[in-house]
Amino acid sequence: MGDTPRTQYQKGVVKQIVSGDSLIIRGQPRGGPPPEKTVGLSGVTAPRLARRQDANGESVDEPWAWECREYLRSLLVGKDVHFTLSSNTTPSGKEFGSVFIMQGGELKNVIDLLISEGLAEVRKSGPQNEEMSRLCTLEENAKAGHKGKWGPNSEKHVRNIRGAPENLSNYVDKHHGKELSGIVEYVRDACTLRVLLLPGFEVVGVMLAGIKCPGFKRDDGTAEPFAAEAKFFVESRLLQRNVKLRIEGSSNQFVIGTLIHPAGNISESLLQEGFAHCVDWSIGMVMSGKDKLRAAERSAKERRVRRWKDFKPSASTAGTQKQYTARVVEVVNADALKVKQQDGTVQKIFLSSLRGPRANKEGASEDKRGARQLYDVPYMFEAREFLRTKLIHKKVNVTVDYVRPAQDGFPERVCATVQLGDTNIAEALISKGLATVLRHRQDDEERSAVYDDLLTAENRAKKTNKGLHQKKDAAPMRVSDLSSDATKAKQFLSSLTRQGRISGIVEFVASGSRLRVFLPKDLSTITLLLAGVSCPRAQSQRGGQVQEAEPFGDDALTFTRDLCMQREIVLQVDNVDRAGNFIGWAFVDEKNISLELVSRALAKVHFSADRTAHSTALYNAEEICKRNREKVWENYEPPAEVAEEPEVSTQSDRKASYQRVVVSHADTPTSFWLQKVENGPQLESLMDQLNTELTVNPPTVGAYSPKRNDKCAAQFSDGQWYRVQVEKITSKDEILLLYIDYGNRETQRVTTLCSLPATCSGLAAQANQFQLACSRPPPDEDWQQDSLIAFQAAVEGKELEMNVEYRVQGTPHVSLHDSTAEVPDICKRLLQAGLLIVEKRRDRHLEKLVAEYNAAEQEARSSRAAMWVHGDVTADDANEFGYRKTA
Repeated sequence: MGDTPRTQYQKGVVKQIVSGDSLIIRGQPRGGPPPEKTVGLSGVTAPRLARRQDANGESVDEPWAWECREYLRSLLVGKDVHFTLSSNTTPSGKEFGSVFIMQGGELKNVIDLLISEGLAEVRKSGPQNEEMSRLCTLEENAKAGHKGKWGPNSEKHVRNIRGAPENLSNYVDKHHGKELSGIVEYVRDACTLRVLLLPGFEVVGVMLAGIKCPGFKRDDGTAEPFAAEAKFFVESRLLQRNVKLRIEGSSNQFVIGTLIHPAGNISESLLQEGFAHCVDWSIGMVMSGKDKLRAAERSAKERRVRRWKDFKPSASTAGTQKQYTARVVEVVNADALKVKQQDGTVQKIFLSSLRGPRANKEGASEDKRGARQLYDVPYMFEAREFLRTKLIHKKVNVTVDYVRPAQDGFPERVCATVQLGDTNIAEALISKGLATVLRHRQDDEERSAVYDDLLTAENRAKKTNKGLHQKKDAAPMRVSDLSSDATKAKQFLSSLTRQGRISGIVEFVASGSRLRVFLPKDLSTITLLLAGVSCPRAQSQRGGQVQEAEPFGDDALTFTRDLCMQREIVLQVDNVDRAGNFIGWAFVDEKNISLELVSRALAKVHFSADRTAHSTALYNAEEICKRNREKVWENYEPPAEVAEEPEVSTQSDRKASYQRVVVSHADTPTSFWLQKVENGPQLESLMDQLNTELTVNPPTVGAYSPKRNDKCAAQFSDGQWYRVQVEKITSKDEILLLYIDYGNRETQRVTTLCSLPATCSGLAAQANQFQLACSRPPPDEDWQQDSLIAFQAAVEGKELEMNVEYRVQGTPHVSLHDSTAEVPDICKRLLQAGLLIVEKRRDRHLEKLVAEYNAAEQEARSSRAAMWVHGDVTADDANEFGYRKTA
């Protein structure tokens, strides 16, 4: 069984098992792929493997053919062997002989091993000699032992080859991301192979994901540079080896995937040796290890091996990597942002390797202004809104990937990757289908540092038909400009004023008091002039001529832009001017923009504010700025005082009509909600009735759909039901409520509301809002909090006497008295404690009251109480004291 060849034998490496009695042996490589020989085993016949489908479309092996092939494959492929050849040669070049493998320190004849295992039979047509007799003896022993094909039930040892999957797309979807076992049966070129999948015997063509290797031209078979070497590199490692195929996509009739050998990923090895390069169209499909592929390619480039021998790195990418933290101040469009760095400089950056929505040439708007394209180009507004809601006024991490120099009339472009926490903004935008990945040239190194992640995100968006990848064209937004025509603006004025407080988005800031606002509810835009203020003009350009800014005009523009640019605001329209510009109030984060401008001495109060609810706050803020001669008031000179004869005023001028009240809630130390003591029993009865009704007849969760200003019932955190009014619907699931009988506000889920029982709706709201007369809170937020705490301590759980001193825009300003206290007047008590400031009033009937309050304030100033600890907070402009000059 172990005959050693007595003649001179040759050496080689088994490349491939062709069948159970035929194999290909190659030599050792020397400067290129080595020569090969096809060798048939002499004197034996093995069961035949199926080659092609028969007339019935079936492809069936002879019994034990697959086992025979597999026996030789596991025994010989990739192993060093000895072999001898006879003089017999077929016309195809196939030679016959014997092959020997080293086992246990001795060479063993493969023919003997096959016959002994019952996997081949002796060919009896040959000459009857000693060698033939020896082989026949081995065969008889195998038959006696019922080995292999000589055993029973041979029909069960037939492989049924299924061939290629009928529907490759469905097959890939079913097995996407899975690792399937298989054997590489054929290598067309280094990145295109045929794999037999086990145990189902499906045959699939595979293209390696993420890479491209040199190949062979189909017409004449001409090899591209390094094609033969790359093919041999793969064959010597994978041909007829067991591998894992990770299915990641499909293209035409090929599976796109990654082949993993126990020794590693063949794609990484090809890149590392300079046989391949990364390709963008399929690297996005790679589920894991994209960074390793790119790193292997970079390593080959740096070493300049094979296809990279003439590689030169791009000079413009060297040294451009820079990281910094900045705040987003504007979303220019879907691929560009403006960020403010820590030193105050504003820089425009572009998202690397990203392309935002673009107008088709046929559908491009005639109006080429960005404002119109924002609404006319499909998905441009959605992309801008996605970035705006996520980024505006947020701190982000910026990593500069590359800088495109100015060319063709376009300025320099700084391209960067922007991270918000752990979120890559470009990747998030692309995954929503609101942008696409920019395709770079293969030799273009200027791309995003996470380019492969962007491609993966785009593939996900395509697969789910999101956004730009939808099958049908999206309709543009129909947004009307209400300020484009004065007649149209006047027609819409009544509609806007009826809506009261309107939500909007500031699209553009033209000056400190001139805003361009988008109204989502009405799908319209308006030009809004801030009411109640006169703001200096900023620098502008009209008709090709530059109009210089008025003093502090640019400062006002910068302040307003920083405060509200691209932020959601609440506006209240009062009027419209002759040019179609709407006049009204704008609030951002509950801040009145007009008041913010005045308090920073960037605007003056306009006389039109006199008849509004904001007049007192505006004039108080302006008075402080005048006194300190800040900015627009730097040249202010107070009018000369004219001596007047004092007018006689008596206490009888002030009417006192006290009512018994309790404070149910305080928003600030000077703004609170009161309940009348006499109505207490009615409120208690109502609350008992409301809770009894909703306990006996509990409401159905989710049955009630609230609307703004609706009065309904809500369950508070204490488990009790209360009457509420819907002030604002903040989202689909949450609303802002006012508890009308107590004055406090709370954000609740919609599911906690129900309709108000009819028996509980007759009684008027028991809490009404009041202001503390002749006073205002401290300017500093910390002292405001201390003042609020002191006010709450003074009124909590006590019945007080209230007197209405005067009204401002319908809101009563009152004095509160606690008859049990040493200082009954609560306002006076807080003034003495240094926790309130006297508000100047010119009303004659209040002269004595204001004088008392002034004396109390002066007492606090003299004793350096509370807010006066460092001196006059209304006049001292030393920033180190931490006071900001606001009303």
